[in-house]
Amino acid sequence: MIKFGTVGTGWITESFIEAARLSKQLQLVGVYSRTADKAKELANTYNAPYYFTDLEEMAKSEEIQAVYIASPNSLHFQQAITFLKNNKHVICEKPIFSNPGELEEAYRTAEENGVYLFEAIRNIHTPNFQILKENLYKAGKLRSTILPYVQYSSRYDLFLQGEEPNIFSAAYSGGALVDLGVYPLYLAVGLFGEPKKVTYFPVILRSGVDGGGTLVLEYDGFVSTILCSKISHSIIPCEIHGEKGSFVLEDAAPISEIQFVDSHTKESEILSVEQEEQNMVYECINIAGIIETDNVNEYEKLKNWSKIVLRITEEVRKQNNIVFAVEK
Repeated sequence: MIKFGTVGTGWITESFIEAARLSKQLQLVGVYSRTADKAKELANTYNAPYYFTDLEEMAKSEEIQAVYIASPNSLHFQQAITFLKNNKHVICEKPIFSNPGELEEAYRTAEENGVYLFEAIRNIHTPNFQILKENLYKAGKLRSTILPYVQYSSRYDLFLQGEEPNIFSAAYSGGALVDLGVYPLYLAVGLFGEPKKVTYFPVILRSGVDGGGTLVLEYDGFVSTILCSKISHSIIPCEIHGEKGSFVLEDAAPISEIQFVDSHTKESEILSVEQEEQNMVYECINIAGIIETDNVNEYEKLKNWSKIVLRITEEVRKQNNIVFAVEK
């Protein structure tokens, strides 16, 4: 059982804590918040014996082996470095960092200190992702994909009222692509590899980040189109089109249902299996397994995917002059 702590007190942190409990491989022992009241409340809610308001103190704690970071995006890098230098494994919520430079430095720091660094991205760890990957050959030669993640954010209402929530702020490395678009982007990279060319057509908000956009990934013989938005909503499924058949996915994350439709007979087949409702449990199980068994091959695969995804998001941000504050 790996003893872990958390940084961040939002709903995503509580979801990870619950998933960790269900995995039976991660044990919560400490939580961090800038305010003692919030830290104590979270610790009491989930029976964590320790709570911290000082990040350095937490990083030096001998009671903690790993940490899950779910703070605002722009804070991920410095916080991760603090823990890595203190020989703690780091699981950092997506998007892991603001740019590839930060990622490379963090991987070097992890290696120097004999620990692992992971990006927490739930859909690629699910059983249905593996099923999709193993059955992709059924589609034959791929010709196109449409991968949407379009989900209206209640925080956009605040933005329209003149506020600037973290996710819509360049100061906190926000925007729709890095927040939601990474789910279908990871799906494309995990299934098809690194594209030859990438182009992004964003809707730029007054804060300088994208509220939504269309990302085009060019591969040999086909194009993958990713739609992402936090300022509108869509109910269309994901589709992967091949000459022999097509896959229809209910969603990009957590890939709850996969249907294969034969191009010639039009007959359909359900390939997906029922998954845990708390789907973050699969990333907890896989990450804990890599740490405990020192599975370098699986770790290198995940590292490579994170590098590709972050290279793409940086490249298309540069195309559209989307600059985060940490880069100025």
